[in-house]
Amino acid sequence: MIVHPFPPLFDCESRILILGSFPSVKSREQNFFYGHPQNRFWRVTAAVFGSPVPVTIEEKKAFLHANRIALWDVIASCEITGSSDASIRNVTANDLSPILEGAPIGRIFTNGGTAHSLYMRYIYPVNGIAAVKLPSTSPANAAWSVERLTEAWRVILPDDTAETNA
Repeated sequence: MIVHPFPPLFDCESRILILGSFPSVKSREQNFFYGHPQNRFWRVTAAVFGSPVPVTIEEKKAFLHANRIALWDVIASCEITGSSDASIRNVTANDLSPILEGAPIGRIFTNGGTAHSLYMRYIYPVNGIAAVKLPSTSPANAAWSVERLTEAWRVILPDDTAETNA
């Protein structure tokens, strides 16, 4: 059983919550989200917001805070082989209430099908908040180019900026 090794990232200004499934081996080593160099999360979200791609953990945190993004994962602990979502077993879900009570989250998004199905199975019945499924930024989702992902991920933009960044 592997326990999620780091806390959620959010502050009192966070407006959207993006949930992954569980940190990859590289993310667990770095103790931060989307640490695998082939994961397109940082390239895609930077493109959506018209920002430079953050490189260091401090730059990534600043980028997320500046764009009012909270990050967390659906799973608190599980059995997993390497970084394979397909191998996830014996799931314990994270409690989202600290984020939902500590920030004015207006929308929740899931990064990929596994995160979405786990959210719907374990978290939605508890909080009743619908989540929007986005295509995974994982390198395993090779059918989606960075450009195609960026277009799909534009839905995370706040309503007041969606038109100006289109």
